[in-house]
Amino acid sequence: MTIILRLLKDRDKSNGLQDAASAVRQGHEDFRVFDVSPDSFSQVPGAPFAYWVSSNVLEAFSRMPSFGNDCRTTKVGLQTSDDFRFVRCWWEVQPNPNRWFPYAKGGAYSTFYADIYLVTNWYSAGYEVKAWAGSLYDNSHWSRIVKSVDYYLRPGLTWTKSTTSDVSFRSMPNLCVFSVSGLGAFTNGDSSSELMACLALLNSSVFKHLVSLSLGLAAEGRKHYEAGIIYKTPFPETSKSESNQLAEFANRAWKIKLIIDSHNENSHAFRIPLFFRTRLEEDDLPSLEGELKTIQDKINEMAFGLFGFTSEDRAFIENSQSGAKQHPHYDKENEGFNAEACIDPLLFAWCVGVSFGRFDWRIATGERQLPPDPEPFDPLPSKSPGMLPGDAVPFHENEGILVDDPGYPHDLTRLIESVLERVNVPVPPGIRRWLQRDFFLKHLKQYSKSRRKAPIYWPLSTSSGSYTLWIYYPVLTGQTLYTAVNDFVEPKHKSVAQAAQSLRTKTNRSRQEENELEQTQDLELELLELRDTLLEIAKNYKPNHDDGVQITAAPLWPLFRHKPWQKVLKDTWKKLEKGDYDWAHLSMNYWPDRVREKCRVDKSMAIAHGLEDLYEGPAE
Repeated sequence: MTIILRLLKDRDKSNGLQDAASAVRQGHEDFRVFDVSPDSFSQVPGAPFAYWVSSNVLEAFSRMPSFGNDCRTTKVGLQTSDDFRFVRCWWEVQPNPNRWFPYAKGGAYSTFYADIYLVTNWYSAGYEVKAWAGSLYDNSHWSRIVKSVDYYLRPGLTWTKSTTSDVSFRSMPNLCVFSVSGLGAFTNGDSSSELMACLALLNSSVFKHLVSLSLGLAAEGRKHYEAGIIYKTPFPETSKSESNQLAEFANRAWKIKLIIDSHNENSHAFRIPLFFRTRLEEDDLPSLEGELKTIQDKINEMAFGLFGFTSEDRAFIENSQSGAKQHPHYDKENEGFNAEACIDPLLFAWCVGVSFGRFDWRIATGERQLPPDPEPFDPLPSKSPGMLPGDAVPFHENEGILVDDPGYPHDLTRLIESVLERVNVPVPPGIRRWLQRDFFLKHLKQYSKSRRKAPIYWPLSTSSGSYTLWIYYPVLTGQTLYTAVNDFVEPKHKSVAQAAQSLRTKTNRSRQEENELEQTQDLELELLELRDTLLEIAKNYKPNHDDGVQITAAPLWPLFRHKPWQKVLKDTWKKLEKGDYDWAHLSMNYWPDRVREKCRVDKSMAIAHGLEDLYEGPAE
């Protein structure tokens, strides 16, 4: 036996060491003193130096079966090795169930449920990404980075492999691809009830504690929850009734998390902004959080019994986890109005979406009934429930272009105010100022996920920002820029030119009129510049949503006034010019000869452009 002193929680290490050593000499009990046999560590995979754990807990690794067996397994999935090429946020691409598949790639801590907001190009069973993978390492086989393909598109469970927080497991719907960062767990037969019962136990404090033992000292910093660690962690056998009870707990927890996420407009679960929750007589979020904690406590209670741990083991495990970081399930900072400005950014962002025809205002008024909630393993929808159905009449007819121009029928500020009136919400002052100064900054942040920046409302402005076109990315076409010039910029320029001419011909102008003339002439010149820039870009501009937001917006970089976003787009455009992204459809529009030459020697490039007949293969 070996005596070990644990002083991690002692601020005064010197006195702590003296006290613990004194307890050993006098034969007194001390929570910092551990008398263990080093041989017992070998029971845990990797033999970590887990001296603080009771023998009963360590023996669980030898007396119990592991999670992985003939009926359950864990797998590592797809590593694209070029996410910018093969991965998108789900709102960037047009719905195409044969090309873009939900892609589980880890994410923030979330138990039971988390929306899968990424998609990956898995067209024709990953034909393009496999060709790309095969060319990376001296034409090695694609399976070097594209792993476990037989498990793709199956319902399962997923978790984030590398994180500084605890491990958290959630459901992975049917028809998803998982990754090397968001690993997968599966059961034979893909039974929903069996998967949910497993999900409950995997999220128990007992199982997480056992996983942490396999990590050893690495559990103190960034942790890597490898598939093999989860596979080898002890997992109890359960009776039919116990399994059903666990599945029931997990289903309810999943449903609560879905309800909380239904106020996030990026989510597949989105229904309505949080502002309307009271009006729709839904449970308040703190009470749902309380119910979620109760469910977790009940799962833990069952788990301690199923794992056969003593009350002392339980007390030690719960004490060791009591200081763990709390993970809120919803954003408490955005529950209500901004008291100073009387602006609720989430509500008004929704109004922008309603104005463009993205979201359905009728849910807030009770004119439209929502569809039933999905089940945990149902395939993700192409539209969230809160989005406007394809056959519905939008709040305001438009061609994906609105404008910041007081008095104009397509003025976005006026439309936001009209939406607020329609859903019986008082219209506060300052909406135009908020739209001009704050909205895009928050929108860019909200629609940036997993290092992808993918805003869908684009402000294209004159050099001073005095006139702004708002372009709606999801309906962007090669005709949009011409429409912007013909229906917006030209009429505005004509109106401003007439106003300038009227002021110029007026004699004895006042100082105010002189200032007004100067401003009008400046706007007249800026509108001409905006028109010419749009027409020059439009010549070769044929957007394809498969390229994603960043590449599609890159040619328009001079027209964005948000400096950080403008820089991102300018850098992207330079890389496009250099040939770094010749797999993109936009590159074919601008530099077809260069791209076609690459297709002759790069099979994945030829597949991307549908030009496989050009591919000549490697030289002998």
